[in-house]
Amino acid sequence: MVKTKDMRSFGVEEELLLVDAKTGALAPVSEQLLGDNHQAGPSTPGIADSPIAYSGALVPELKQEQLEAVSAPYKDLRKLAAGLRAGRAEADRQAKRFGARAVALGTYPLPAATQLVRRPRYQAMEGRYGMTLREQLTCGFHIHVGVASDDEAVAVLDRIRVWLPVLLALSGNSPYWQGADSGYASFRYQVWKRWPTAGPTELFGSASAYHSLVRVLLDCDVLLDEGMVYFDARLSRRQPTVEIRVADVCLEADHAAALAGICRALVETAAREWLDGRPPLAVPTELLRLASWRASKSAVADDLIHPLRNGRCPARAAVGALLKYVGPVLAETGDLEPVKHLASRIVRTGTGADRQRAVFARHSKLTDVVFDAVRRTHLPATYL
Repeated sequence: MVKTKDMRSFGVEEELLLVDAKTGALAPVSEQLLGDNHQAGPSTPGIADSPIAYSGALVPELKQEQLEAVSAPYKDLRKLAAGLRAGRAEADRQAKRFGARAVALGTYPLPAATQLVRRPRYQAMEGRYGMTLREQLTCGFHIHVGVASDDEAVAVLDRIRVWLPVLLALSGNSPYWQGADSGYASFRYQVWKRWPTAGPTELFGSASAYHSLVRVLLDCDVLLDEGMVYFDARLSRRQPTVEIRVADVCLEADHAAALAGICRALVETAAREWLDGRPPLAVPTELLRLASWRASKSAVADDLIHPLRNGRCPARAAVGALLKYVGPVLAETGDLEPVKHLASRIVRTGTGADRQRAVFARHSKLTDVVFDAVRRTHLPATYL
């Protein structure tokens, strides 16, 4: 087993909705909750001091009905899982001060209007992107994994791109949109793809090619800034990490922790392939779009596109291929058994989208879906 000090650091960012504790309606209280002088949390890799106390930060998001819980960086998966729960708990504790609750939903199920956080950047985005910005209220799950250099990071991006649709499938948690069942397990991903750079990417080949492409994109004067390079996975602007951002925020913290463990193992496996001189799979981006669409459509409730064979297959086969690919690294870090157990449980019992639909089928009220999600968001640890 790899010693903890030799493992890659990783951390997570969870976007959470804020809902009224009594009615379940959206609660536009993030600006009050965070105040004017709130500072973002840790920005350098390392091991957090405590597996229980919240050592991350709460930061604003686009809309006043949401916020983001940013974890500290960790090297131990169980500590990350505890830190992730602590972030949810801290967001909920702060929300309760204003009669609200924090909930891990990829989209808000009921019809609702939203309020923009009053920041110059967001106001500029509204002026440029119109309805795309005004209708934007989605919550994603971003996993940062430490890398040694931009060269390693881009080599990783080129090698993990075929696996990202499987991560989306494991996370699907946004079936409802403006009071209706969208027909998708992750409608968040469909909404998100309205942004100019969102989605899968071509092979980059080198760090210089990646940075050159970003400069070209910025020179086109469509994006406001580099922060709007919304690839499914990208280089972080502020930290020496790869940021994997394809997933919905997961309803259950156990599911989120399992995805984080898979992502760290993905990065490590891909980096080793690069060092060994193994080229990335030259899968056309058009095919990755199909794979992402199918993952967004049904998550693990129906077939997916196999990440290696590029054809339709049962979801359990696609997830099994992913676990086989990262299994040796998960075994080295001591994470194979819990991650495999949780991934298998997701395939067997469903994602957050399945849970939301089951609650609605029983009660026929979307407010019950919201309140059940609040409870599931803050479940105590069951496996990680």
